[in-house]
Amino acid sequence: MSASRQVWRTGSVGAAFLVALALACGSDSHRLDAGKPLPDAEARQALAGLTAENAADREAALQRIEAAPDRRFVAPLIELVRTTQLGITPQSGYNRRVVVLEHLTRQALGGDWFGWAQWQSNHPLPVPPGFASWKGKIFATLDPHFAKWLRDDQPARLRVQEIDWGGVRVDGIPPLDQPRHVSADEADFMDPAEPVVGLAFGGEARAYPLRILDWHELVNDRLGGVPFALSYCSLCGSAIPYEARVEGAVRRFGTSGLLYRSNKLMWDRKTDSLWSQLTGEAVLGPAAKAPGRLTALPSVVTRWADWRVRHPETSVVSLATGYKRDYALGQPYGGYFMSPQKLFPTSGTRQDLPQKERVFGLYRGGRAKAWSLARLTGDIVRNDSVGGEPVVLVAQNGRIEVKGRSAATGFVRYDAGAAVRAYRRPGGPGQHFRLGPKKGVLVEEKSGASWQIGEAALVGPDGQRAPRIPGTLAYWFAWQAFHPQTEVVGTVQTP
Repeated sequence: MSASRQVWRTGSVGAAFLVALALACGSDSHRLDAGKPLPDAEARQALAGLTAENAADREAALQRIEAAPDRRFVAPLIELVRTTQLGITPQSGYNRRVVVLEHLTRQALGGDWFGWAQWQSNHPLPVPPGFASWKGKIFATLDPHFAKWLRDDQPARLRVQEIDWGGVRVDGIPPLDQPRHVSADEADFMDPAEPVVGLAFGGEARAYPLRILDWHELVNDRLGGVPFALSYCSLCGSAIPYEARVEGAVRRFGTSGLLYRSNKLMWDRKTDSLWSQLTGEAVLGPAAKAPGRLTALPSVVTRWADWRVRHPETSVVSLATGYKRDYALGQPYGGYFMSPQKLFPTSGTRQDLPQKERVFGLYRGGRAKAWSLARLTGDIVRNDSVGGEPVVLVAQNGRIEVKGRSAATGFVRYDAGAAVRAYRRPGGPGQHFRLGPKKGVLVEEKSGASWQIGEAALVGPDGQRAPRIPGTLAYWFAWQAFHPQTEVVGTVQTP
């Protein structure tokens, strides 16, 4: 996403005094309730008044909200901090809205929208009636399609107040539909050390260069007869292929232009619903009427040279995408990948790892677990369990480092992850594996039997198969935002 983070601090001395007074009196902002909600009819009027054309009407709405005080209006006021800074809601009365927001929350964040949004993610408060449609009307000035999603009558499995605009219109980052593929021998444009997302199923293998995914973030394709959507969120560092056949029909996905907790929201053209890129869940729209997830498929982020050795018959997506883009390594997000900072707010405050440490995560049996890549690539083979299910993780060929250039920062050098594959561990908790003397082989510690490391499964000496488990490579901040109770294996960050 291309929107830049702006931090403005324009709060007043008066608001800061109110916050200090509240804290001195022993108030606890973590225990804020909804205040004294206005009657629904009056709340709807106040909500509409916040964006009225007449300044006097806007002020009257603020006075009613503040006098209650109705803390359900924290979300609309935070929204107005953002949209006023974007220039799509009136600048007049901006400081007054910030003062009321600080009064309601007992926080002195001024015009720091990023800080407000982060605070809101960690302090769930209800919203006034009509909020989703009110927000949709504002967002419609950015793209009319946003108002179709942001409506009060849409089934929702997320907090609508945490939906952000990512800086582009619907499909402003254009997905690739059935892109051109070439053979490995024809791919003279590929650097041996560059990272690709490798997929292999149905008797076929294909590589998707990350430098192409950086510009498109979503590919609708087929491999081995299986229709799938390879969804990539550059902000979260996560590339996940999902089977595109849902309830017997093939879905074609696009980029909504909206984010949730700094993660891309996809949309499908059949039901016009929004889906979470990181979890594959239907979160807003008709598809969200009932709980549902897309089926994740196994993939691996690896070097092109390593993928080609394992799959000499592989194809690779061509640079001839039909779009004019600078597909050089490091474009367009090299500066972001090098930075320790994120661009958009997220929930969660866990400090187990640096926020942009790369982790490999699994979700099994209703439980989540993440391993720091620094730990995994040091261990090479990890015998572990998730949700009571024994697993074995294999990290091969070390970390992938990209050397390239960025229009914003010039030369860039950043970590793109590592090749990690997870399998259901055969033999139960007592069966452990170690790396074998031959490349691509695991060895049972007790029996010494060899198992071949495959894309679909580990294959034992008598043809036994230990199936592959789809996992997620992502930044730590993203994984823990969607799995707040996750276990984590890695080095604790020092202050």
